Amino acid sequence: MNCFDFIAERLALTRLSIENTIRLLDEGATVPFIARYRKEATLGLDEIAIAEIRDLQKKHKDIIARQQTISNAIDEQGKLTEELKHKILTCFDSSILEDIYLPFKQKRQTKAEKARKLGLEPLAKMIMSQRGGDPEIMAQKFVKGEVEDEDMALSGAKDIISEWINENPGARSRVRALFERKSKVIAKLSKGKEAEAEKYKDYFDFSEDLNRCASHRFLALYRAEREGLLSLKVQPSQDEAIELIERYFVKGNDECSTFVAESCKESYKKMMAPSLETEIINKAKEKADLAAIKIFASNLDQLLLAPPLGSKRILAIDPGFRTGCKVVCLDENGSLLQNCTIYPHPPQKEMSAAQSKIAQLVEAYKIDAIAIGDGTAGRETEYFIKKIRFNKELEVFVVREDGASIYSASSIARKEFPNYDVTVRGAVSIGRRLMDPLAELVKIDPKSVGVGQYQHEVNQNLLKESLDDVVVSCVNRVGVELNTASSYLLSYVSGLGPTLAENIISHREEFGPFESRNDLKKVKRLGDKAFEQAAGFLRISKALNPLDNSAVHPEQYAFVEKIAKKLKVEIKELVGNSTLLEVIKKEDFQNVDAYTFQDVIQELKKPSRDPRKSAKILEFNKSIRTIEDLKIGMILPGIVTNVTAFGAFVNIGIKENGLIHKSNLSNEYVEDPATVIKLHEHIEVEVLELDLPRKRIGLRRMN
Repeated sequence: MNCFDFIAERLALTRLSIENTIRLLDEGATVPFIARYRKEATLGLDEIAIAEIRDLQKKHKDIIARQQTISNAIDEQGKLTEELKHKILTCFDSSILEDIYLPFKQKRQTKAEKARKLGLEPLAKMIMSQRGGDPEIMAQKFVKGEVEDEDMALSGAKDIISEWINENPGARSRVRALFERKSKVIAKLSKGKEAEAEKYKDYFDFSEDLNRCASHRFLALYRAEREGLLSLKVQPSQDEAIELIERYFVKGNDECSTFVAESCKESYKKMMAPSLETEIINKAKEKADLAAIKIFASNLDQLLLAPPLGSKRILAIDPGFRTGCKVVCLDENGSLLQNCTIYPHPPQKEMSAAQSKIAQLVEAYKIDAIAIGDGTAGRETEYFIKKIRFNKELEVFVVREDGASIYSASSIARKEFPNYDVTVRGAVSIGRRLMDPLAELVKIDPKSVGVGQYQHEVNQNLLKESLDDVVVSCVNRVGVELNTASSYLLSYVSGLGPTLAENIISHREEFGPFESRNDLKKVKRLGDKAFEQAAGFLRISKALNPLDNSAVHPEQYAFVEKIAKKLKVEIKELVGNSTLLEVIKKEDFQNVDAYTFQDVIQELKKPSRDPRKSAKILEFNKSIRTIEDLKIGMILPGIVTNVTAFGAFVNIGIKENGLIHKSNLSNEYVEDPATVIKLHEHIEVEVLELDLPRKRIGLRRMN
């Protein structure tokens, strides 16, 4: 099966879309570029569909490579017939492919192999044929050499037959289907682990159909089993599985058939069941991984596209009690102007000096807004700041600080601020997150931003690939200001990467700001392909040509010039003029495809439109400072901090986040919480449950 048919069989897409997408990917085009600037070739596929094609193309290559490896391995044994080769090269189901290979797989010496060396394979064949006769009488002929008696001969024959049964592709396929349809997940508390396993209390005696086991439950069980706290089994009914195998192999009801039936039981219990259980657990784990990764990716997308405050002068505070609050002042570009430490909280309680210092900094550095980290002492610091009387109106934002400590200790932070310690770097990160969350969060490993679910249990390679896709997608959706962006942000732009990003920074430092997109071609090692891929996603706010500050790709500048010429206006008069653009018709430009025409017109109407909303302040209930202040039935404002498969976590202004279980998200049934609630959403919640010893808060969303 060729790659196109392999993908078409799995995705409901036209062959033309698939072929053109693969061609573009093979030519070095990125997913964002194809989705934005090659719609005519893909017939309008979005980034998700293009990424699916890319991933299936890789999977097809991997299967082809595995087919070849298996063929070569069997050929080296001199056992590769034309029929077997055809069977291997036409199999694109990984499980079945491994079943075909299983009888030829080099393995440690098994009981069956030892029995063969004792000359017992003919006995096994005689019994397996089930043509009548008594196995014990048959065995007498094989009692010689190292075979001491009939029992030893029959035991060896049973080992050989059991291995044949286990390695039979047809039998394995049928039992595998049973595992997939009817397996139950059964968990039991490991002996003597009651105290350690307290957080898994709900699973101490747990049983559920595998097909009904939610991804988050399976990952919790999987982790608990790995930690040695629970035992985990995933199997169908043993009797049903053995009966299925017996129907496949047992041909009569004589002594040989009885012997084969006993071999079926032994084969299943000792070989097939453990093997298929491992396989079904791995498949369930992979499915759960994909579900968890999808949730993580969705949350990360929303986190990266959080509303930015924009280019403002920020006073940022990384709160603390004993060690004080680290304060930094940043200019409009996020550059550090000043830093200090204040001690408004216990044990020092230097409230007056701290108030005076903050007021002085706000005045001296013309501060526009204040950012306060939401970690330890965050709520207390917010109260402290709001008591200060400033000479101007200042907005005070509480900023999520997950990952700030990771950034502050990273090589990236050390390179940016070699002369400052981690506390100052952390405060800078908090301030920059308010200005532009995307530009700051790209510097942090996505796994550290606090919006994942069981991220340490899932396949780390798949997780990284998925999260990298999200970061690339977000950066290119928003666009990047070429003359101010960091190398870390530039590295995610379509077609660039770390090396070209650093080269852009070096060119900018040596020759000054870029005046046009064409100046990019002067950057060291930035060739035509990289320019093609990157140019449309880069912005130059003060460029002479206004199109350089839009998502219109340079390859379409000539088309825009024709529009301007037809309307007898300058391009700068065209940009942002919806009324003027309404008169332009597609039929007047036959050489431009419909997708490009529509995209260019829409971009000209609203050039450089940021897909993100504006930052908003949430006022928490001032009377609630700790979990002890909560009462059942309270109605509180909150902000969504994480969305999972089972519900959403909400910050209500205290250290502990509350959980809205998906059953309490709506009056209607909710299968997927992500369809009804989003990260950063400001909502009202009712306190339903309080578990003070375990610091758990149950909430209900108010509609």
